[in-house]
Amino acid sequence: MGVYLILIIPVLLLSMFVQWRFRNKFSKYAEMQLSSGLSGKEVAERMLHDNGIFDVKVMSTEGQLTDHYNPTDKTVNLSTDVYYSRSVAAAAVAAHECGHAVQHAKSYSWLNLRSTMVPVVSISSNLLQWVLLLGVMLLAFSVTPIVLAIGVVGLALVTVFSIITLPVEFDASNRALAWLKNNNGVMQMGEENRQAKDALWWAAMTYVVAAVGALANLLYYASMLFGRIRD
Repeated sequence: MGVYLILIIPVLLLSMFVQWRFRNKFSKYAEMQLSSGLSGKEVAERMLHDNGIFDVKVMSTEGQLTDHYNPTDKTVNLSTDVYYSRSVAAAAVAAHECGHAVQHAKSYSWLNLRSTMVPVVSISSNLLQWVLLLGVMLLAFSVTPIVLAIGVVGLALVTVFSIITLPVEFDASNRALAWLKNNNGVMQMGEENRQAKDALWWAAMTYVVAAVGALANLLYYASMLFGRIRD
């Protein structure tokens, strides 16, 4: 338990801070209207067209912070608030998701690798909690550690996936910010670009914390497994 507290508690506290900061920033910038008056949908369509992408559809999806790019059906899915909003935050999010579409169009290697891992990681994530719980219970009764070993392998896959996600997200933001900076028709004031960069930076930090959390979990269960093997 001592190892768990040392590894996990600081990560939980950091995650809470980053999530709070992220939501605070986006709420703030969601209140700031774009000087160009463009909606998130219009920003997304402009970025796609400027990058020569005409086979990707921009769609509205329910929920908050549900924005994502789907490479399977080539759709940029924007939450309702982002899709219709004409704010700095909406423009930043829309451009970021289109950054993923540009990655897909240009066969960005990290995105391809991440997409390849999605089916395996999805299955692992759904079963992982129960496999780890069963593995720890069996270990407590001095039964073979094979189940926990399977859980650690699954957790390793999730951790690798989280780490691979980082360059994908940072690159998408960099593509979005470069396009916004060079397109005066979208953000007509320098301050808007600074705000968009700030918002996307905090969004990226949520992925960094998620990766650190996954790594901390992996180290904890791996130490438990290898400690049992040594005994």
